[in-house]
Amino acid sequence: MVAADAACAEPSPTRLLKPVALLLARHEIRNLKRWFEEFDRDILLPILLGEIALHNIGARENGDRDPKSEEPCTGPQDCLLRPCNAYSIAAATGLPRETVRRKISRLIELGWISRRENGHLFVTHEALTHFGSLLASRQLGEIVETADRARRLLGD
Repeated sequence: MVAADAACAEPSPTRLLKPVALLLARHEIRNLKRWFEEFDRDILLPILLGEIALHNIGARENGDRDPKSEEPCTGPQDCLLRPCNAYSIAAATGLPRETVRRKISRLIELGWISRRENGHLFVTHEALTHFGSLLASRQLGEIVETADRARRLLGD
């Protein structure tokens, strides 16, 4: 009987995961609402901006660089970005090309994306500055705090 009581006192892995899942869901929903408001209540805009930015700078972060495919950033920073186009963004997101084209036009109007004559898309210096500071000031702290809370809930 004592062994049965001890087994009941220990939380099962499934019972531990539920509060962590709720914690993470709250974190994600809060962020989605913020992005929704930040981008004129269009949730596809931050997805597309993020995908373009990852195409532009992601290869550099992973050390996978092809100097022939890189072009200079627009703006004062001294860096190189790998170009992408609407077709590659549509393929990466699974969204229809026409939807991606329209949303990219909106991102250009907002000043977050620039498009070259050859169709190459680049995240702008303004977008990198704005969202970089936003991530550093607001979201990074929240991510660390959420991870710490999840770790405590799991007993690590």
